[in-house]
Amino acid sequence: MDPNAEELAAEAALEAERQFVLTLGGFALEVAGATLVTHEKLPVPRFNFVQELGVGRERQAAFFERALDHYFQRALRPTFRIPIPVPDHLASGLHRFGFRPRPAPLVLLLSSGAPGPAGASGTEVRAAERAELDLTASFWTSERERPEFRTALDLAWSHPNPYERLVPLLAFRDGRAVSSALIYRHRSTVGIHAVATRPEARGRGAASELVRFALATEPAGRGVRYSLFADSSRLETRLVALGFRPVRAFREYALPPEAELAFPPPGPFLPPQWRPPRAAARPGGAVSGTGSGRPVGPID
Repeated sequence: MDPNAEELAAEAALEAERQFVLTLGGFALEVAGATLVTHEKLPVPRFNFVQELGVGRERQAAFFERALDHYFQRALRPTFRIPIPVPDHLASGLHRFGFRPRPAPLVLLLSSGAPGPAGASGTEVRAAERAELDLTASFWTSERERPEFRTALDLAWSHPNPYERLVPLLAFRDGRAVSSALIYRHRSTVGIHAVATRPEARGRGAASELVRFALATEPAGRGVRYSLFADSSRLETRLVALGFRPVRAFREYALPPEAELAFPPPGPFLPPQWRPPRAAARPGGAVSGTGSGRPVGPID
């Protein structure tokens, strides 16, 4: 693919992912150098992350202050996604605030929609029905977050905005739902989100069949590109076998569970700062060029 076209495709996939969080009740705040994706009622990293777009060394202090204040005021623990290679000043800044890199990179993969070869037999995949809303929601949330997530999922599923559509998928083995995913189309980009498998059914190909079904049947409508994130080399290898290709890699930084949601101490108290004269003083104590006739004094 042409490098410029691939760059545009990757940006469209990242935008579609943000729209996925927004359609489920979240919001995004843009600041200089980053987008702060937030969902106050679903306090998990999947819905609360900082997508770094380019923060210079001389502007990192303001960036960290605004980003951390935004989440900490809401008692949220965000993750920071930094494109690889991570600039040294951002790595050291995140470390100073208690964030630690996750072992494996987060890789964005794209596909043109051609499904890979047939895989696991005995797995039936289909679009979920409205009556299966509770079953679908049970794959991703604990009892605490489930009512909020169920309501958001129902709204986005039943009443989509223009240019979008959300379709949950279910995979069955022996008549039992063992895996699920959310297919979300925003304009011409289709994201395959939240692929999850019951612990006792993992390793038998159900998740791969969900992805293959999405590519082959286009349940959310035709898309020019399909996107999916991988957070392990094993998952990335499986997706490449299904026709995906890696286009972006990020290093994720997260707070350890014991970290406090607070800024470090500001340091020792400093005396008032004084502004030096900018021009020679006129007779009577006024400073030339101030326009007020007031002598320069301490900064209020």
